[in-house]
Amino acid sequence: MRLLNPKQEELLRDERKIMNDLQLALGRLGIEREDQEALQQSIQQLDELFLIVVVGEFNAGKSAVINALLGQRLLEEGVTPTTTKIFTIRFGEKPERKMVSEQHILLSFPVEFLSDLSIMDTPGTNAVIREHEIITSRFVPRSDLVLFITSADRPFTESERIFLKHIREWGKKVVFVVNKIDILKNEEEKSQIEAFILENARLLLGDTPTIFSVSARDALRAKQGEDDLWEKSCFGSLEQYIHRTLDQGNRFGLKLLNPLGIGSCLAEKYLEKISSRFQSLKIDFNLLDDVEKQLNLYKEDMQHHFTSRMAEIENLLFEMERRGQGFFDEMFRLGRVFDLLSKTRIQQEFERQVVSDIPQRVEAKVGEIIHWLVDSNLRQWQAVIKHLADRNREHQGSILGDIGMDSFYRDRQSLIDTILRETRRVVETYDRTREARTIAESAQTAVAASAALGVSAVGLGTIVTTLATTAAADVTGIIMASFMAVLGFFIIPARRRQGKTKLLDKIASVRKQLIHSLQTHFEKEITRSLQHIHEAIAPYTRFIRSERERITKCQTDLQSLLQEMTRLKGILEEK
Repeated sequence: MRLLNPKQEELLRDERKIMNDLQLALGRLGIEREDQEALQQSIQQLDELFLIVVVGEFNAGKSAVINALLGQRLLEEGVTPTTTKIFTIRFGEKPERKMVSEQHILLSFPVEFLSDLSIMDTPGTNAVIREHEIITSRFVPRSDLVLFITSADRPFTESERIFLKHIREWGKKVVFVVNKIDILKNEEEKSQIEAFILENARLLLGDTPTIFSVSARDALRAKQGEDDLWEKSCFGSLEQYIHRTLDQGNRFGLKLLNPLGIGSCLAEKYLEKISSRFQSLKIDFNLLDDVEKQLNLYKEDMQHHFTSRMAEIENLLFEMERRGQGFFDEMFRLGRVFDLLSKTRIQQEFERQVVSDIPQRVEAKVGEIIHWLVDSNLRQWQAVIKHLADRNREHQGSILGDIGMDSFYRDRQSLIDTILRETRRVVETYDRTREARTIAESAQTAVAASAALGVSAVGLGTIVTTLATTAAADVTGIIMASFMAVLGFFIIPARRRQGKTKLLDKIASVRKQLIHSLQTHFEKEITRSLQHIHEAIAPYTRFIRSERERITKCQTDLQSLLQEMTRLKGILEEK
């Protein structure tokens, strides 16, 4: 481009920043390779000459139109697909041919027409070789202006219609050239063809296109000496459009609008993908919410049932307290004075009447709680497996539906598979007997440590017996002291009240100590089980939350950039 004025320099700087920011934003999101190439090329073209890309079916006369513009037969023409590669034609001091790639050839000619712009010739959109159309599709995004060549004998064919849809997606400026009007009988036929193209193009592009009807063959012959053919070719209006209408200011505007069109197209495309991703993530968060609700309900149910089961144990210990009261009332009277003189007999009777089968019944109840806890934990793991397995099946369809952004789905799929394998391993290796034994031993150790008995791995029944008989031994000392100090009708009632209170306090202490120790331990077991499940799905949870934060930022960035591109397009289109 020629030297720009300060305002144009400012617009160019703004656009470069917007497009580079867009490239970074799409890179973070995971842009498809072809989209990345198109975006990169459009950014590079901001510093290149204005580029006109010529497209259309083979035998429509693309090469003929270019030759007419250049005033020389520089490109091969024919009724068969003669252009099988991309040719970029630009100004050069001497004719030169350079191979850019296997698909792309650069031609230089000393033609003044090329001093301010370059032309790209493409294979036919309906060429026998399908690769030709793919090549053309890849190079169209580079254009600043598309000359769409159609033939007067086959105007606006189905392949041209399909190809125009691709051009529309890139937001290109399209000028229609109806070639071969020299084969038409009269002006009416030309008008009918132009009206047909105008109507269909407006429907496809959403805008009223510019149309030129020409005879490239007559135009070239006229430039080569047959002057009487120039007016007949109608080629002058096309050249005037390119040379005068597309002056420096208009070319600058189109040059900047081209990357913005591509950028807007890509921003909208990936915003749609983000919307699709959010829908997919919504399912993930619903799953996590459901798992969390299930775990919360599980915890509430466990606490509720645990409270009722612990109440049964507490009732057993209350029963021992009641037996203790009856035992004291029965033993602490003058009629049993000789029994009271035997400490051993008192302790034996206490164990037989008060302690009795309470330790065994307590141990059985604790065993029921342990087995209930073990089975509940197993069922909860199985519920987690079901949730993950269901989501695993849903992911299979999601991956296929979002081509180009499937790295997220692959990572998530791999993560779910890993967690699923681990949870299945936990369930498959879940040994109820071993788990119950482990919990029982840890409970016994916890109770023993709480009671400061200095023992571990003993039965809870033994611990209860030890605690109860220790309480009885303490009270026996009071009884013996009372009777050895004084035997009398007035002293005994006072000593009996003192001993009874002491015994009940001791038994109540045993009950509270045992219940508190068991409750604390089992609540830790419930918490540990929930924590284990949370830890198992934590990588999935972190991954989904991180992905939501990432694509939310990408969405915000793309929306902001799209607004900036729309603003800049508005400024350029006003000029």
